[in-house]
Amino acid sequence: MAALPASEGMAQKVPLNVAVLGASGDLAKRKTYPALFQLFKKGLLPEDTKIVGFARSALKAEEFRKQIREFITTKTESENATLKSFLENCVYVSGNYDDPAAYAKMDRAMNGKNRLFYLALPPDVFVPASKNIKAVCQSTDGFNRVIVEKPFGKDLPTAKKLGDDLKKLVKEEDLYRIDHYLGKDMVQNLLVTRFANSTFEKIWDKNTVQSVEITCKEKIGTEGRGGYFDSSGILRDITQNHLMQIFSLVAMEPPKSLQPEDIRNAKVQVLKNTTTASPKTTVFGQYTAGDGKLGYTDDITVPKNSKTPTFASTLLKVKNSRWEGVPFILKAGKALNNKKVDVRITFKKPTSGLYKNAPNSELVFSVQPDEAIYYKFTSKIPGLSGNIHQPELSLQYNKRYMNLALPDAYEALILDAITGKRNNFVRQDELEEAWRIFTPLLDPTKQPNPIPYPRGSRGPAQADLLKNPSPSVPSYSWPSYDLSQLEQIEMQP
Repeated sequence: MAALPASEGMAQKVPLNVAVLGASGDLAKRKTYPALFQLFKKGLLPEDTKIVGFARSALKAEEFRKQIREFITTKTESENATLKSFLENCVYVSGNYDDPAAYAKMDRAMNGKNRLFYLALPPDVFVPASKNIKAVCQSTDGFNRVIVEKPFGKDLPTAKKLGDDLKKLVKEEDLYRIDHYLGKDMVQNLLVTRFANSTFEKIWDKNTVQSVEITCKEKIGTEGRGGYFDSSGILRDITQNHLMQIFSLVAMEPPKSLQPEDIRNAKVQVLKNTTTASPKTTVFGQYTAGDGKLGYTDDITVPKNSKTPTFASTLLKVKNSRWEGVPFILKAGKALNNKKVDVRITFKKPTSGLYKNAPNSELVFSVQPDEAIYYKFTSKIPGLSGNIHQPELSLQYNKRYMNLALPDAYEALILDAITGKRNNFVRQDELEEAWRIFTPLLDPTKQPNPIPYPRGSRGPAQADLLKNPSPSVPSYSWPSYDLSQLEQIEMQP
């Protein structure tokens, strides 16, 4: 991959300090440090960048470097030499997150003007950590930026409380809330594809679009993190954050410019126009044993009587002139038949009725595992039969860009934070609007019991009902379904 231009890729040529709080944890070792190494290897960090790890674990510097080394892959002797140089720039400080004296040690380990604090920590530590950073570790003549990881609260009230507490300690323009989906290349390509091509923008509305589906399917279950997952569920884990970021980019109006605040303003506005999610148009599921593997409640870390959903498909409505009547379906699930994240825009059939049996055209953005954009359209089968079929026009990254090595999402987002590019991070008002939409679904006393689905399947068949409007009602007026009476519906192919 070609290096970024110096003006875009290289941070300011003044010394940079990156402090990683929670440095001995899984997130830091698997994501943060490997991403920093890739930036270092590509020359996208100042040469004298210093990376200070901070955690409670009592480790010597060499022990800590050895732990980091286990999670970074190198392929050549040259890369080994680069890794050696990178690790020499990594130091480690141990201490408690509420101890000012420990932060004073971290402050002494840093040098230079610009400081980036990466909080790879649980949310309940954000406030004490930020309080000590402000009191002890801030630079007086450079930037002080703070990266925080989801979850940002558990519902709207807790998200507001966390936001209010943090804004007393960190300015909004210095607070970078990471949602790693915003670092994925295809998610970033949504903006370009929509607004750099007049062809797409002209058909991006209720006049031609029948429905929009945003899907995240995982083959794995919750093995190893069942205890954590049971306290959150699929809506908090994936839908409210990752899928809503994609939703806002697909549904928003054109921003006034490509400046970060204009893009984020457009995202917030479409969220404000989105109605709250309803249990009446949401299907919840929970996987059972299948494919020779355990079901969700067979996990010893999960309560046997747990009703936590591992699958949710919910219908959202955008109340504006562009999207009035178009169903947006957000679907996420674990232990399903395959792994994928995609956006599927289904277009209405032609009004002429000349080819009544022609299937709907579709535009699909494949986010992972294989990045691609493809358009499914109806065409004549070559030959004398005159029959039609549905081929694809496709842009497949792994075929079109043969030697491309896409950066990891964390690599892209950390570079954005260093260079002050804020549009790929979540603003507080955007966060609150997303929680407003989903908080009504989070009360377990109002949720119907999740529908069992076998591991390795497509999920509950009832979810397919959400994309089938009542044919007798114009403009997509959606009925309320009694899900308990629909359990015998066969799975659609």
